[in-house]
Amino acid sequence: MTTSSNVNPAVNLINSLNGANSSLASSSTSGSTGSSVSGSGLQNSFMTLLTAQLQNQDPLNPMDSGQMTSQLAQISTVDGINQLNATLQALSTSMSSGQSLSSATGLIGHNVLIPGSTIALASSGSTSNGGVQLSQAADAVTVNITDSSGKVIRTMQLGAQSAGVVPFTWDGLTNSGSQAPAGTYNMSVSASMSGQSVTASTLSYGPVTSVTLGSQGPSLNITGLGTAALSSVVMVQ
Repeated sequence: MTTSSNVNPAVNLINSLNGANSSLASSSTSGSTGSSVSGSGLQNSFMTLLTAQLQNQDPLNPMDSGQMTSQLAQISTVDGINQLNATLQALSTSMSSGQSLSSATGLIGHNVLIPGSTIALASSGSTSNGGVQLSQAADAVTVNITDSSGKVIRTMQLGAQSAGVVPFTWDGLTNSGSQAPAGTYNMSVSASMSGQSVTASTLSYGPVTSVTLGSQGPSLNITGLGTAALSSVVMVQ
């Protein structure tokens, strides 16, 4: 008896799966590109196609056992790579969280500058620190300190400054030379280079007293300023 060649559609499907598995295995190893493959979804598709192939194969020309073994090995390899990627990702996340917490706790007892518009005097006659951040160098930088009513009580000329963070100290005096009372004040900054405005922002200063670990990572508790993300710190003193 002469048999016809196996043209069963399931065989074509399983051959296509062989090529798909090779591509998936390759993409699973490229974790740096952010691509991922669902192990359970891939296994389900594989078993569906394999079952269809076995049910519809030509009894006179059955599927080669070596081919089946190769396919099972491929799906096992891809599934193993997915599990390894998940384990490495979890380990990387854990290490990153631990490093952030270590960096945050290392700031306890230190003073930091963070984006903010307030500056406080602990007592009359004391001094207070603040800062400004410049997008580029400026030949004129002016800081105005205002009271709760919005009245300017002190104007500080910081002169020419380079781009970046510029810390300053307020001596606690008003423009008239008198001592400002203890309290929290507001501040604003303006800067220019050759008469052209330069983007500038104010920075508040305070001591880090403790760290809170939340779902978004560690946050710093800063006296007088509340809580702030570790990433918001622009200078440590």
